Amino acid sequence: MSSAAPSAGVSFSQRLIDFLDRIEYRRLEGPAERENAFRLRYEAYVREGMISIAFDKRLTDAYDEMDNVHVFGIYMDGEMASTIRVHVASPGMAHSPTVDAFPEMLMPEIDKGSTIVDPTRFAVHPTMSGRHPELPYVTARLGFLASEYYAADLGLASVRMEHQAFYKRLFGLRALCPPRVYHGMSKQLSLMGIDYCAVRESVIARYPFMRTNADELDYLFGTASVPLGALAAAAATRNVETVGAR
Repeated sequence: MSSAAPSAGVSFSQRLIDFLDRIEYRRLEGPAERENAFRLRYEAYVREGMISIAFDKRLTDAYDEMDNVHVFGIYMDGEMASTIRVHVASPGMAHSPTVDAFPEMLMPEIDKGSTIVDPTRFAVHPTMSGRHPELPYVTARLGFLASEYYAADLGLASVRMEHQAFYKRLFGLRALCPPRVYHGMSKQLSLMGIDYCAVRESVIARYPFMRTNADELDYLFGTASVPLGALAAAAATRNVETVGAR
């Protein structure tokens, strides 16, 4: 039965915890792994009218090759169901897609010494998005976990106006400036941001599936190389303290 079907007596928050048992996060390192993400991005962005049809049917750019980026795939039953990339901008490496698109808003924060987590290229497989409403949440979770691991001062989202409500509801993000042209997209994107430390506890209290632990964070962002199976679900289920590289 599809996870989109209602479950009597089960809250959506619990459904998100249960859904983590069905997915696997993978940090995509090699060209072959990333190619699947580039093609999924393309399919989703064309469907949304964000980019024009291209002969090679892939969506990638120079930001995918930067030293401060992680590209992730979220897998269900061995198939990539969604993807997201996460840049970490700081004084030592200040550039990221959203920092470069909104420099007058974000470079002053970098100059003050802030660390900014910038999740972009959010894409869900078109055939799975309707059947699994949990997918956008478990995909967006990676930006929250990156903020924990890197002790972020500011978390971002560069989104269309109609998607602002999702990020406001999930993370408490607020709009920082009007939409503008964003790296060749056909539709303008707005900048949203939040003080991560200020919202961390309230987000976890409302959405316990955001909980994590040191092993999961190291697997996603550090040096661990062995897949950890249902570690994300276990972390969300247990009443454990979220920890990171602080």
